Parts: sequence; structure tokens; C-alpha cells
Amino acid sequence: MAGSALEQVAPADGELAGRLRKSMAAVEARLRDAAADSPDPLIVQAAGYLLDAGGKRWRPLLVLLGAEFGDPETAEVSDAAVAVELIHAASLHHDDVMDDAPLRHGVPSAQIRWNNKIAILVGDHLFARGATVSLELGEAARRAQAHAFERLVRGQVREVAGPRRGEDPVEHHLEVVRDKSASLIALAVRLGGMCAGADAAAVRALGEYGEALGVAFQLSDDIIDIVSEADRAGKAPGADLRAGVPTLPVLLALREAGDGSGDAAGHAAGDAAGAGEDAAAGRLREILGAGAVVDDGPHAEALRLLRASPVLELARAEVARYAGEARAAARRLPERAARDVLESLCDLVTGRSA
Repeated sequence: MAGSALEQVAPADGELAGRLRKSMAAVEARLRDAAADSPDPLIVQAAGYLLDAGGKRWRPLLVLLGAEFGDPETAEVSDAAVAVELIHAASLHHDDVMDDAPLRHGVPSAQIRWNNKIAILVGDHLFARGATVSLELGEAARRAQAHAFERLVRGQVREVAGPRRGEDPVEHHLEVVRDKSASLIALAVRLGGMCAGADAAAVRALGEYGEALGVAFQLSDDIIDIVSEADRAGKAPGADLRAGVPTLPVLLALREAGDGSGDAAGHAAGDAAGAGEDAAAGRLREILGAGAVVDDGPHAEALRLLRASPVLELARAEVARYAGEARAAARRLPERAARDVLESLCDLVTGRSA
């Protein structure tokens, strides 16, 4: 999806749109300054590398939207937006090293541009800069940020370790998504409300909204990895499949083939069509069960089988379920233009993987 987060949101309320444009421009300028705050030229160059390459800036925008339920002009709101995006940028450096990702935002990732050690250390620098910016926030906000950071790390560890013995891989993946991805989305929108002085009920609703939306957003990315025909943000179709990164459609396909149903909806498969579905599910399990699908032939076959499989509709249903939870949380917020934007994001996240 092209365009910045603000361009995609496009608030109908002119006053809100103008305020968000002004605030996002200020956050963007402060973000560069905060990342580059170092006496070392290499750190300055590397820390600004991915920030200069782009990114949609969803997290700072969500901070600003959350702040609309209090006083959005409060100085700490800008600090929170900058801090959250620095943490996000730091996590991308570490993710790219762990995934051996060649591209980020359409340019060579930091470990390709330099090396793994530099990428990891620059990620650490960005984490430190995010913590420094957060010193201006109140204690409750800093505690929330620390908890989100802890969850982010826990999610990454659980992803690397894989499911425990007897644990459902699909449920394991959802737990990883909640911690690794949704925690920072939830922090962003909740932190905006906290720093703007929103009441406790609004802050709770914002946190629940962000948690559900974050899960829906990541699961939609899982689907896009399978169904996309063109590169999105520099990421080729089936990149996660090729790298052996677990995604919801792949895990559902393995589970469905493994329980002998062959049909994700659970219908009996006794006729010729059912037998064909069973054969396709078995072949898909054979390809996916080996781990990363690197070779072009099996990779193309796996994408074709996944795109024809009913598991895609199961995955889309999960996206819709979490988006519905996010919408329900948003509707507990006071009626104002920012709430309309938050609700519109629920439609956006379900539509992006349709």
C-alpha cells in the first residue's frame, strides 16, 4: 500500500487533518535529530539510514490519534510519538539480522549495507535514544513503555524458540504476534492518551483497540506474503515462505493437512473433489514441512497451493475477528473525529489482505 500512514488515513475532519499534518511534520524532524544524537559519524549515518529510506509512520500517528481523547497539544505527546518510532526502528534492525532480510523499505537492510554487528549495535543505539526521549514522560508512561519493550523481546524469543512440546503452533504464532507486533501498536495509541491526560476508561479502550488492531495488522501481512503478486515495500511475494518465517496461512495449512481433514471448513472429503483437496493438502504439507522453501520450483508450487487453499479464508476470518474487537474497543471512546479514524483503520486492515 503506497503512501504514508497519514495519507492512507486521510481524516475527513479538516481541523483534525491539519493538526495531524503539523504534528507529524514536527515528529519527523525530531525523529531524525534524536536518532542522530551521537558524536560518532558511523552511528549518525547508520541510525538515520532506514529512517531516511521511509516507512509509513503508523506508530507515531497512532500516538497522535490517541492524544485526541485528551489535550493533543501537550508537549509529552510529541515525545511519546518519537520514542515509540525509535523503538520500532530499533526492532527492525534486530529483526532484519535475525531474518537475514535483504531489503527494508525498498533499500538494502542495514546488515547488508554494513554488517550484522553494526546493524545490531545501531538497533541498540536507537533503543537507547528512545529511552532517553522517554525521560520527559511521566512514570506511568515510562512503565508502560518498559512493559511493551519486555513483551516485544519475549515475543522475539518465543518466535526463535518455536512452540513448546504439545503447544498448538497456530496458538503459539498468535501469542508471538501479540507480544512481538501488537504490543508496540497498543503502546502507541495508549501512550498518546496517557500523555494527553485522557481519562482512565479512554486509556483502557485505546490499549485494547491497539492490541487487537496490531494482531489484525500482522495477520493481514501474513496473508499478503502469500497472495501478493507484486513487491510491497521492497518485499517479494512469498518472502516469509522462502525464509522459513511462520505465518498464519502456512501454519493453518500444516494443521489442516496434519489432522486429515483436507478441507479447512471441516467438510467430509469422500468424493473425487474431496480426494483432490486431500492430495493438494498432502502435497502442501510435504513442501512446507521441510521448513524454508528456498528452491524456485517448490516455492512457486507452494504459493499456488496456498492461494487455492481454504486456509486463506480461515486466515482472513481471523483478521476480521481481531479487527472487530478493535472496532468494539474504539466505540467505547468518546465520539469525535479521531474515533472515526480509528474505526476506519479496522476497515483498512481487513481490506488490505482481501
